[in-house]
Amino acid sequence: MTKSFISNWCLTFNDFHFLSAVLCWVTTQKEFIGPEGGSLTVQCRYGSHYADHVKYWCHGGTRIFLSIFDDPARLMFTVTINDLKETDSGWYSCGVELASRADDVAYTEVKVFHVCCIFMISAGVSVVNSMVSGEEGSSLTVQCLYTQRFRYLKKWCRSGDPSSCLSTGSEASYEDTSVTISDDRTGAFTVTLKKLQMRDADWYLCSAGQQQVAVQVQVRPHGSTSKLIKSLSYFRHKKHNKLHF
Repeated sequence: MTKSFISNWCLTFNDFHFLSAVLCWVTTQKEFIGPEGGSLTVQCRYGSHYADHVKYWCHGGTRIFLSIFDDPARLMFTVTINDLKETDSGWYSCGVELASRADDVAYTEVKVFHVCCIFMISAGVSVVNSMVSGEEGSSLTVQCLYTQRFRYLKKWCRSGDPSSCLSTGSEASYEDTSVTISDDRTGAFTVTLKKLQMRDADWYLCSAGQQQVAVQVQVRPHGSTSKLIKSLSYFRHKKHNKLHF
């Protein structure tokens, strides 16, 4: 099957669910939660046919130009919102621009809360910053917040690898040569990654009970001054009046 045939199939016969479900889709979590003043990273996943398409982030039907990182190898793009405000709460959409039909989008709700109000969050688990970074050889800390009904078992896992999970025991802590987990049992547990290596850069999950939230860990090479986030530079095509990157 050629790429052009797949393209026509996706755009013209999208009601045939079995192929469109494999190649032509956009999805994300139903909600993302973050504390006022912190940051939030939204993961938007898409089908393989959309790897070369324009990606965007919308609020109320308006495209918002924030830091967006597209990773075609993992079929995922991420949007980072910094310095969260309560007014940032609301419905958003991850979008993929299409030429021959309506864009493909997935909707999610962003909820921003005061740290003092963490126990009112229905989802139960959140993080102070959903993206953290550090230099190779140094340490970094992730603070995970939870409601009291999830105050028992806590886990730190590499996303997509259940065998990597590290959990707190009866002492509410865990420690080895590269990771320390400390639970204060009052609504927060802290994960410290020690002696960072480049291979530590990945997506991780803070888990409490059956609830979990994603955290992106980025590692800079020792002595590097390069930027961690690739910000897509959008420009308006004068002839077609479309957004590209």
